[in-house]
Amino acid sequence: MASQAVVDCALYEDGHRLPGKVDLSNVLQRIGEREGRFVWIGLYQPTAEQFAEIAAAFELHPLAVEDAVRAHQRPKLERYGGTLFLVLKAITYVEHDKVTATSEIVDTGEIMVFAGPGFAIVVRHGSAPALTGVRREMEAAPELLALGPAAVLHAVADHVVDQYLEVADAFEQDVEELETEVFSPQRTDDAGRIYQLKRELLEFKRAVVPLGVPLQRLADGSVAQIPEAAAAYLRDVADHHLQAKERILALDELVSGILDASVARLSVQQNTDMRRISAWAALAAVPTMAAGVYGMNLDHMPELRWAFGYPAVLLVIVVVCVFVFRAFRRNDWL
Repeated sequence: MASQAVVDCALYEDGHRLPGKVDLSNVLQRIGEREGRFVWIGLYQPTAEQFAEIAAAFELHPLAVEDAVRAHQRPKLERYGGTLFLVLKAITYVEHDKVTATSEIVDTGEIMVFAGPGFAIVVRHGSAPALTGVRREMEAAPELLALGPAAVLHAVADHVVDQYLEVADAFEQDVEELETEVFSPQRTDDAGRIYQLKRELLEFKRAVVPLGVPLQRLADGSVAQIPEAAAAYLRDVADHHLQAKERILALDELVSGILDASVARLSVQQNTDMRRISAWAALAAVPTMAAGVYGMNLDHMPELRWAFGYPAVLLVIVVVCVFVFRAFRRNDWL
């Protein structure tokens, strides 16, 4: 039943993969035959029924099993007896030509790692990338894999954190592109695009920031299940995670600043438009006022019978309009 969800399952001794297929029914016996052996099981989206056999074989805590099956957990590190349970959020960058108000920029998956005496169980959910390459890299470094399940936990965490840095690089390009467009001379309304970018960045931040405390606990030697040799590697992962966290927080501040600048620029553009409309309305008021006065059809109005009355009124209208126009132009209203 469990085999339907198993991606790979192998037994390792002193950092080297043992040949042959691993049978869950006797895996514990095989692990106990020699010191330095452990099994590494990889699963993808197992159901409760598929995971039950593995959970029973390695006596996994029911709460951890429930989290591993249901997923949708925040990054955390739990210890159940001699077993560590680490939850990580895997982030994948979604390729796109241009950020729009509906763009999906990051996709989130989950990876859970059980690390205990003689076993490492890795469970993936959603868009979490396959860890086949991680397993190959570890098998090519038997001196590291000889550290046991802690080495697997380090390898998975290192892979996830490296992806954070790659996604942060891609995010920076999106932010720089949007920043250039916001401050370009062309009139643009980028509020929707910036808001979408900030929403996606918030999802990214929720995946990365909470992982800091679990990684620090693994790296500082306070977790008994992590040997000092493995803790040294985990300190490097924690350092890379701190870099990713700082870059994400900086990007978040930058995007907030771009949003404020976009709103301020839009407000300035609207004020400029209102000034121009008001100026043109003032210009139109001059001939309208003159036409209104002479359109009252009263008997005793000046210059009604003067031969040059009509051209004189037109000349006065033109002169006043030119004066008003130059006054508005001088004050940058037109």
